[in-house]
Amino acid sequence: MQTKPAAPPAPSVLGTMTNYRWRILSLLFFATTINYVDRSVLSYVVNNDDFKRQMLDLAPGTLLNADHEKAFNVLYGNVQSLFKLAYGLGFVLMGWLIDRLGTRLGYAISITLWSLSAIAHGFVGSVRGLAVVRVGLGIGEAGNFPSAIKTVAEWFPVKERSLATGLFNSGANLGIILTAFSVPYLLERYGWQTTFLVSSCLGVVLLILWLLFYRRPEEHRSVSEVELAHIHSDNETVSTEKLGWGKVIPYRQAWAFAAGKFMTDCVWWFYLTWLPKFFNENASFKLDLKTIGPAFLVIYLVSDAGSILFGYVSTSFIKRGWSPNAARKTTMLLCALCVVPIYFASVTGSLVVAVALIAIAAAAHQGWSANLYTIVTDMFPKRAVASVIGFGGMFGALGGALLDKNSGWLINNFGYGSLFLIASVAYLSALAVIHLLVPKLAPIPEK
Repeated sequence: MQTKPAAPPAPSVLGTMTNYRWRILSLLFFATTINYVDRSVLSYVVNNDDFKRQMLDLAPGTLLNADHEKAFNVLYGNVQSLFKLAYGLGFVLMGWLIDRLGTRLGYAISITLWSLSAIAHGFVGSVRGLAVVRVGLGIGEAGNFPSAIKTVAEWFPVKERSLATGLFNSGANLGIILTAFSVPYLLERYGWQTTFLVSSCLGVVLLILWLLFYRRPEEHRSVSEVELAHIHSDNETVSTEKLGWGKVIPYRQAWAFAAGKFMTDCVWWFYLTWLPKFFNENASFKLDLKTIGPAFLVIYLVSDAGSILFGYVSTSFIKRGWSPNAARKTTMLLCALCVVPIYFASVTGSLVVAVALIAIAAAAHQGWSANLYTIVTDMFPKRAVASVIGFGGMFGALGGALLDKNSGWLINNFGYGSLFLIASVAYLSALAVIHLLVPKLAPIPEK
């Protein structure tokens, strides 16, 4: 079934290149920033002694000992594992919902759910309550990437998609930076409950902006015919026929994406969940929550640069005549090689060396992620993108949940080095699996 003819743009923009797609991309960047602020706050709050006592059901003022800390590590790992399981379920639900309802309404539902859940964090009084609100947050936040990648597929031609994805994906790093600088201050001045409440209010602003400014390009009066022709320059078939995840999972292409997410998303989750504790507990670094901000500023600014750089590299290769297959996989190989040395961050006594190694690895992950998301748009029609992203994202969250479930035990028994070692080998292994499943990134046959 073909779409109905789109409403024409306003006469004043008919013959000009309006470049409105970049404004839409800035909205995705802002959304991803808020998404990461809301999910990252807990990784700082868990270093607060009052919060630990509350979750361990200890009396106020109880002196925390080594046994308490070990018990809390396991508890924290379990809660974060549950969050990632919910995030995985949310990917499937939200991917399906977004392909059914459209990006505008589907994303609005996602933003509403995650923002309400983020606000609810400030009212929890037990581990059970924390687990409940983390489940809501996980399901809601899972809508971000299916919505954003589908939006990029709708608004950008193939040659611009990896750069566009790298740009909006860099919002994740800005969210982490903002969290690293603001949350310690809020914790010290106002306590952990207020910290959650303040940090979650931006979601309301995001929801208003999204509903005000987002429409599909064919329906947007601010998009000229010239820009619309540029967006559709790949001559992809536009169809309203639904193609849910249940119909795409028989394809190797979907499993290649899912394998890449399962094997590497867990590393990014490790950074988000455990890096603040890693720096805070390493006596050689002499950092606490008040002084950790500069280290995270360096790590995630470099990570931002990596997201944009590796997105540009892939785009540049295609503009030089490379096939999408060669461009994406070569770029992903470069990213995978950059992560290998990160193990040494766990054994060095130098803060500078540790920050440098983690920063390079984080930059490489974001570049890897931008290209991994983009191969979905290379292999699947636009109408299936959100469903495929949801399917693969579910496996990414499951990988994160599996690692988190065992992280507390691994840290207690083998130290952080065990987790850094997993990170070192994850990307090369994932690229090998992807290449075996889809040697040529061949698009699925249209039916």
